[in-house]
Amino acid sequence: QVQLVESGGGLVQPGGSLNLSCAASGFSFGDSTMRWLRQRPGSSLEWVSAIDRTGWVKQYADFVKGRFIISRDNGKNMVYFEMNDLKPEDAAIYYCSIDPRGDVRGQGTQVSVSS
Repeated sequence: QVQLVESGGGLVQPGGSLNLSCAASGFSFGDSTMRWLRQRPGSSLEWVSAIDRTGWVKQYADFVKGRFIISRDNGKNMVYFEMNDLKPEDAAIYYCSIDPRGDVRGQGTQVSVSS
């Protein structure tokens, strides 16, 4: 069955960085566009970024553009999310997902941004 396991979250000060990882299994990873979504406290799930199966085409929500970088390693079935210049409003649970709505996603990893 599909498994997506996120890791790398934690507490960071504003302006800091974190690197998230997502280990994928149980489906044809190399043929799949992968996404990162997030859910901030009191808010609904929102799309943050996507990367196509080749790793060449990347998309970002405006609120993270220029700060976050998505990447993948098809040989390892891994998706990565480099998060730079983190802001308090970036605090959320971050999910790796196969689909844009997050219907098939992992358990998430908590990112906290506070001084």
